[in-house]
Amino acid sequence: MSDRHVFEYALLRVVPRVERGECVNAGVLVYCRPESFVAARTHLDEARLLALDPEVDLPGVRAALRAVEDVCAGGDAAGQAAHDDAGRRFRWLIAPRSTIVQPGPVHTGLTADPAAEVERLLDLLVR
Repeated sequence: MSDRHVFEYALLRVVPRVERGECVNAGVLVYCRPESFVAARTHLDEARLLALDPEVDLPGVRAALRAVEDVCAGGDAAGQAAHDDAGRRFRWLIAPRSTIVQPGPVHTGLTADPAAEVERLLDLLVR
């Protein structure tokens, strides 16, 4: 019997000018149903983002990324999602949006440690 579980993940992308289609990877969302685990970690490369759009609203982008982390964490900071289960919070966060911070497509994998997977994916795909 394997101690690994299926997990899903999506990148968080910052698209400062939607009409240009350029983006900067700024975080990852990870969901593991068997572990009732959902988490997001973000890392914003501000210099890279400013190279795409010198007029981007950096405080607004930072706030949007922080809000994703808050929803994943649950509790009072998650607002209306505070009492939703991990899967519902993940599905809400990966729903397509037309805002500056957008989720990418969902991918799957196997992991024995979902929390470590968040860090591994952040290092691999964002930093």
